[in-house]
Amino acid sequence: QVQLVESGGGLVQAGGSLSVSCSADLPGFTIQTMGWYRQAPGEERQLVAAASSAGRRTVADPVKGRFTISRTRNTVRLQMNDLKPEDTAVYYCYARRSSGDLYWGQGTQVTVSA
Repeated sequence: QVQLVESGGGLVQAGGSLSVSCSADLPGFTIQTMGWYRQAPGEERQLVAAASSAGRRTVADPVKGRFTISRTRNTVRLQMNDLKPEDTAVYYCYARRSSGDLYWGQGTQVTVSA
């Protein structure tokens, strides 16, 4: 069974920084895209940022200029700066293979206090 292991996250005050990292138990050359979604209570899961194997980086508008995604072959890291209370959510790592198969991490909590 494929595993995506997440680390990082936690509690920080508004304006602070956190990072979350994810490592996929997959050969890096088979992974087309890795990235992060987040889900706040009562809301749908939303894309935060993604990194393709071709070097393309996508960052959602609400976090643009504050969040940075970086990737090696089978790991992805999200650096989150100037955090706001509305960034509070469970952050989920995902990996999509070239075959289309999609895998998810277990989720890690990020809480930003006002």
